[in-house]
Amino acid sequence: MADVSDVVSPDTASTDTVSRVSPTDSESAIETRGIEPVPDNERRGRVRELFPTWVAANISVLLLTMGAALVVFNELNFWQVLIVAACAALASFGLVGVVSVSGKWGGAPGAMLSRATFGVRGNLFPGAILWVARFGWETINAVTGAYAVLTVLDLVFGVKSSTPLIVITLFAFVACTFLVSGMGRKALNVCNKWSTYLFGVFSVLVLGYLIAHMDWNEVFSKPAGSTAMMIAGIGTIAAGGISWVPTGPDFARYLPHAASGKKIVGATVSGAGIVMVPMVLMGAVMAVSTPKLADAPDPVSFLGDILPTWLAVPYLVTAIVGMLLINSLSMYSAGFTAQTMGVKLPRALAVSINAVISLVGGLLLMLVAKSFLSSFITFLILLAVSFSAWIGVYAVDMARRRSRAVRYDAEALMDTGRTSKYWYVGGFCWQAMTAWAVALVAGLCFTQCAWFTGPLASTFVGKYGLGWAATIAISAILMAVLPTPRESR
Repeated sequence: MADVSDVVSPDTASTDTVSRVSPTDSESAIETRGIEPVPDNERRGRVRELFPTWVAANISVLLLTMGAALVVFNELNFWQVLIVAACAALASFGLVGVVSVSGKWGGAPGAMLSRATFGVRGNLFPGAILWVARFGWETINAVTGAYAVLTVLDLVFGVKSSTPLIVITLFAFVACTFLVSGMGRKALNVCNKWSTYLFGVFSVLVLGYLIAHMDWNEVFSKPAGSTAMMIAGIGTIAAGGISWVPTGPDFARYLPHAASGKKIVGATVSGAGIVMVPMVLMGAVMAVSTPKLADAPDPVSFLGDILPTWLAVPYLVTAIVGMLLINSLSMYSAGFTAQTMGVKLPRALAVSINAVISLVGGLLLMLVAKSFLSSFITFLILLAVSFSAWIGVYAVDMARRRSRAVRYDAEALMDTGRTSKYWYVGGFCWQAMTAWAVALVAGLCFTQCAWFTGPLASTFVGKYGLGWAATIAISAILMAVLPTPRESR
């Protein structure tokens, strides 16, 4: 793969303007590389680094609330929740792992590699939707983190929540997220590693406390729910993981070409699953004795009622760090998306756009919205559909590139003019755009949420909450049966 610093010229109007990076950028404390592909001589990453990355991406107390919702609203029992959590982790992060392989192929972020799939202009359309969806995800995480800080202040100092304190807390959380994400890949890897250790220790303590104090006869005597509610639950839990699929390559782009694809998938699924499954189960167990957990006014304060202060406070502190890292990982990738969309700023500064939007959105959600959980579930449903349309198209394109000697052309990825190999027809790959647009509309037609009900929501797919799966299938099938796109040169 060519070194991008040799092919990007500030005098070339058809080429993205990016900051030049030093040969040792991958080793520096603060990453300066933007969307440009990583040269082979800087590919020193290791597959095992992905494990703590995806552990950290799932350290969120929202999983406790979602596990509680499976018991209270979906009426599932312990064993059904276990199956739902395991299937959701395998399905969603299995997709993340598979798509991450393209990161080592092209050495570039997912938003950048997507140009080869949709065309340099066509990529702007799915990119815009993915960018907007990421705003929502970052807002949800920022709000959850702020609520966790407020709960700790209440438990330790007796400081009650107020509008000024909410504003200060949310601003501080978003600011910390911005700083960590701006430092880049190496700083995130270090933070992910230590947060994995800390959260793991306190999660074991919480699990031990629940084992000792829960009424397990009540937990296991709960009757089973319907299969339909199980399938719908898988979709709800998997939605969070699906939102990471397009950004999977971002964290694999420093891996050498020789890195094992199977190990990439394995590290991704195991890293996510080791957190998702226990936390969803813990939420379900808590909900048996405390059903109000599922519809609490905020997703965090219930821990102060269920756990003793000596355990609740350190657990929440580590969870705050985890949610900070989740948002940092999200904003890290959002910076690439912004640059791919044409924002002429270095990645660290491009992240500031998302930081400002998540701050404003967070204030609206904490001070104006009536129900956090309702807003969150609705967002997850729409999130899954919006990302799924991209996944099907991109996966088929990946399968076609698998047999090629050069799977992605670094120079063509950076070239946004008519000379790019990925110009196709007028800058658009019409096959990919057609499959994506049709699948997106179809997915929304199968969707039912608090904000709207699609015309096909009463069908089998709609009732079972399979709109996201149908969207992936439709986009993949259409992309596969349409004529194979011909690159411009």
